[in-house]
This record gives sequence, C-alpha cells and structure tokens, in this order.
Amino acid sequence: MVSEFTDHADLDDPLDDTVEVSEGEQAGKVKRFWYAVQVASGCEKKVKSTIEQRLHTLDVADRIFRIEIPQTPVIKIKKDGSRQTIEEKVFPGYVLVQVRAQQSPETGEWQIDDEAWQVIKNTPNVINFVGAEQRRSTGRGRGHVKPMPLSPAEVERIFRKAQEQEPVHRIDLNSGDKIKVLNGPFKDFEGEVIEVSAERSKLKALLSIFGRETPVELEVTQVEKVD
Repeated sequence: MVSEFTDHADLDDPLDDTVEVSEGEQAGKVKRFWYAVQVASGCEKKVKSTIEQRLHTLDVADRIFRIEIPQTPVIKIKKDGSRQTIEEKVFPGYVLVQVRAQQSPETGEWQIDDEAWQVIKNTPNVINFVGAEQRRSTGRGRGHVKPMPLSPAEVERIFRKAQEQEPVHRIDLNSGDKIKVLNGPFKDFEGEVIEVSAERSKLKALLSIFGRETPVELEVTQVEKVD
C-alpha cells in the first residue's frame, strides 16, 4: 500500500517501527506506529497531499513519516467488452499515517507525538483519528479521541495481504439487466441476464428460443445492454 497502493519497491519496510533518535533522547523510548485517520468523503488524496506539504513547511518530517491511501486494482469490463484497470480504495474515508510515538515514563504507554497529532488533526478535511473517546470528568460535553495505533497484525494484513491480492474483475452488467445479442448464432435475440462471471468474462442470459425461455452462455463482448 503506497500512495496508490501499487509498488513498495522504493519504500522502507512498512512493518519497521524503529526510529533514529538524536543523542539527547533515550534509546528505546521512541517508535513509529500506524494510525487511521477519518477524513471527509472523497478527500483522501487531498488530505494526503496537504500533510505531505506540511511535513516540510512545518518541519515535522522527523515526526510524521508516511501517509498512505490503501488501494487495490480493479479490472472493469465495460458493456462493449473493453477493459479498464482502476485503483479502488480499500477503506473509503480513511487515510493511514505513520507517526512517531513516545513512551510515557509514568505509565509505560506509547503516546502519539503531540506536535504530529496537532499537524494532522488541524489539516483541512480531517475529521479525527480513530481511537478511544476519552470522557470528560465534568459536564455533558464529549471528550476528545485518544488516537489508538493499529496493531502489528492489522498492519501486516493491510500491507502484505492486499499487496498480493489478485485484481478484482467487475462487469458493467448485473442480474436482471436486459440485453441484446450482437453476434453469433443468437444475433438480435433479446433476453435478461441471470448470472455474471467477471473472471471468465461471460454471462448467462434467458433468451426466448422457439417460444421457450432458455438459458444461454454468452461472451460479454457479444451483448449490449438495452433499456
């Protein structure tokens, strides 16, 4: 899962949580974790681009390491049989960020870097981090959300499994659609789709043959959708 969830060859290991720290910091007290950030619908790329710009303008590149939009390939088979490969978001409305975290000397818990949290939280179109809501001790107002890092197992599943996933085939025809056969022995016959096999680029349709509804298997390229 890179910016477009395509190639990891030019990136560090996404499961590596080590951080090079300055001499003034204690070794083993700083790590990097992945967090999920909820964003406005359709604004995933805009949020990613804005945070990447802020890494340099606000000098937080040593606190925010990567911003990714999980995507997988989808092969869309159109009504005319042509194929188009597109990238489809795995988690619409969410962006993943790899952020520096520090270990609390009091509790031993890992807490997201406050400066990094402020930069991301105040980015336009960001709604909030995914985490646990902290209740207010007094009053009726809602508390703030404490960002919770993704577990190593979740990161492994997202980066490794989705990367190996075969492209999903989708045909622009569905069960119940009315179609007309364009060529072959059933040319000019009209019928109704009863089954679609995207992987095989085929479909089954009920055609009226000799006055009887007969299921016939056809190539996607053999038919067109009719109103």
